[in-house]
Amino acid sequence: MSTLTVKGSWNIAKGKLKQKFARLTDNDLQFIAGKEDELIGRIQKRTGQAKQGIEQAVSECRNCRR
Repeated sequence: MSTLTVKGSWNIAKGKLKQKFARLTDNDLQFIAGKEDELIGRIQKRTGQAKQGIEQAVSECRNCRR
C-alpha cells in the first residue's frame, strides 16, 4: 500500500471520527503510526466516553471506505 493511499484512508477515517465525536479538533486527530493508544486517550479525554467504545469507533473508521 502506498503512502498516498494510507494518507487518503486516514483522512477518510478522521472525517468519520469528527462526525462521531464532534468535540474533536484536527490537533486531537493527528495520528502517527504506532500511537493509536495515544489517539484513543485523547478522544477519551475530550469526549469522556468509554475506551472500548472509542476503540470500536476508531477500528470501524480505519477499516471503512467511502
